[in-house]
Amino acid sequence: MKPLRYSINVTLDGCCHHEAGLPPDEESMRYWTAQMEQADALLFGRVTYEMMASAWQKPTTGAWPDRMEEWQKPFADTIDQAKKYVVSNTLSGVDWNAELVRGDLAHAVQQLKQEPGEGLWVGGVTLPLALADLGLIDEYEFLVHPVIAGHGPTLLAGLRERIQLELVDRHEFGSGVVSVRYLPREVAA
Repeated sequence: MKPLRYSINVTLDGCCHHEAGLPPDEESMRYWTAQMEQADALLFGRVTYEMMASAWQKPTTGAWPDRMEEWQKPFADTIDQAKKYVVSNTLSGVDWNAELVRGDLAHAVQQLKQEPGEGLWVGGVTLPLALADLGLIDEYEFLVHPVIAGHGPTLLAGLRERIQLELVDRHEFGSGVVSVRYLPREVAA
């Protein structure tokens, strides 16, 4: 069964709003590009899908806008070309190399995890909370920014039960961002 990794930027106080941390730099964009390249597919909720598509879907002209820096283009190309699944009961259709996922979330994600491949990647706020509550996330990766936001949505707010994690990897960026990767730990009853 291929693993499902939840990856997200987060501030020191747990804010996971996409504009609350540090702006992306070349080092972090190289990192995120490598993460996207390792995923067989990306799993998004409606809000994250729409936000990411508005920022990273290649224009119909086939050229990235002039406002995009050269060092952003490898990430843009990678996420643009990636296979995507969108969990939504409100969208009538999707594009951008995406398929709509409806119905029983646990069953649908279990089916995706059973397909051959290296792994799935999920980002966002609401969908990962539901997946964590269902015990479907196999790996948690947080890019912790040295910022205290003081407001905004917080990481996994409303989680039904505590999840014990074991640190398996850590990487420090020149910007002060620290990537930490955890696996859920089985807790003895």
